[in-house]
Amino acid sequence: MKLIRPVMDQMELDAVAEVLKSGLLTQGPKARCFEDLIKSYTDTKYAHATSSATTGLHLALHALGVGPGDEVIIPDFSFPATANVIIQLGAIPIFIDIEISTFNIDASRIESAITDRTRAIMPVHAFGLCADMHSIIEIAKKYGIPVVEDAACALGSKITDMHAGSFGDVGVFSFHPRKVITTGEGGMVVTNNFELNKRMHTLRSHGSIRGSHYLEFVDAGFNYRLSDINSAIGIIQMGRLNQILTKRYEIAMWYDELFSHLEFLRTPMSPDNFTHSYQSYVLLLDSELDRNKMIDDLRALNIETTLGTYSIHLQPYFKDRFKLVDGDYPNSTRAHRSALTIPVFNTMTFSDAELVANSIISTLN
Repeated sequence: MKLIRPVMDQMELDAVAEVLKSGLLTQGPKARCFEDLIKSYTDTKYAHATSSATTGLHLALHALGVGPGDEVIIPDFSFPATANVIIQLGAIPIFIDIEISTFNIDASRIESAITDRTRAIMPVHAFGLCADMHSIIEIAKKYGIPVVEDAACALGSKITDMHAGSFGDVGVFSFHPRKVITTGEGGMVVTNNFELNKRMHTLRSHGSIRGSHYLEFVDAGFNYRLSDINSAIGIIQMGRLNQILTKRYEIAMWYDELFSHLEFLRTPMSPDNFTHSYQSYVLLLDSELDRNKMIDDLRALNIETTLGTYSIHLQPYFKDRFKLVDGDYPNSTRAHRSALTIPVFNTMTFSDAELVANSIISTLN
């Protein structure tokens, strides 16, 4: 059983064929339509399709003026791309431990990490659960620091009626095949800030603005555009989004029920008024269990699982360069060693979920 199976059929094939026949392959009308759908869905004013969420994060931080020697506060528990984009700007990632209950940045630790070099706070919405954005925004406003939401996993996630990506100055989504919807590769940057919108629009396409007869290059920008081929897939995927989210929630409720009697693991939690997209369903195993052995044992049963995500300070590059120590990130370290991501896909049945649950139990015997 695969970890994830993207929801696609003839509609995506037809959409790609339409673009290929049109000859308009680069960022064009399909990309603009995809952008319109995302900004309408997330209730944001501006959206820019990018080649990935990673390039979207880089674009957002660059547009905010983050540069050499600046500091950006991020959670230690995230895919390393969150830290990589900061380093690529010559800036310094400041790692914060997480809340073990949510896998998200511990907002209570942010204020003490702020210095006169802090240029942005970049929370990550882990696995589709929003970080404590109200607390984070309150701190950011107190110090006048911009907030960039790494909402890669969080399309469809909300706190009350506000969508992930719409709380901060910028939000960035991913459309990698493991995300809720996919374009193969791709990302989207959203903002309500007009000046940031203009700057990102220029930077995304080689630092150019279009005049009456030709482009003028007003900045040293990037080629971070998303093609109309990818965007055409995204348009179809957006039409499936509510169905996908509903099914993921149903699967999560099945798992919650199937695991409710087990004392050796903890199922994902969702605080009141938070809507979890369940981009991933991630268990936290008892710390005495060997998570990696469980992954191997489940693979032998033809069930694909993986870790949650990475404790960045444990990765050799970051550990060596920034002289990071485990004792400063106990929750992140625990999550890195004990979190287990299990299959969630839209054709899954209750019997499939039972098979996964029973197989996990069997690995302990």
